[in-house]
Amino acid sequence: EVQLVESGGGLVQPGGSLRLSCEASGFTFSTYAMGWVRQALGKGLEWVSGISSGGGNRKYTDSVKGRFTISRDNAKNTLYLQMNSLNAEDTAVYRCVKYGGPVVPIFTSNYDSRGQGTQVTVSS
Repeated sequence: EVQLVESGGGLVQPGGSLRLSCEASGFTFSTYAMGWVRQALGKGLEWVSGISSGGGNRKYTDSVKGRFTISRDNAKNTLYLQMNSLNAEDTAVYRCVKYGGPVVPIFTSNYDSRGQGTQVTVSS
């Protein structure tokens, strides 16, 4: 059974930073692309970032480019999202997702598993 458990969320002031983690189990982590999606209160799911199985290919939605960095440690079965220069528009529940193959698909919403999420709140 695929399990994805996020952590690292919290309350941060505008301009601050957070590092999210996603511990994966139940599958061979190193062979699958992974990603992050988020959902703000009252809004739909928004794809944020994706990374290939080996980590060599990374993608970001335009609104987080230059501020967020996705990475992974295949030895630890863990996905990360380093978030810098946070603003109020980044407030959301962040969930990690697993794709069905080694690369992030063109249709980035085509993932097959999703975690429960961790809340990120950016407020002064």
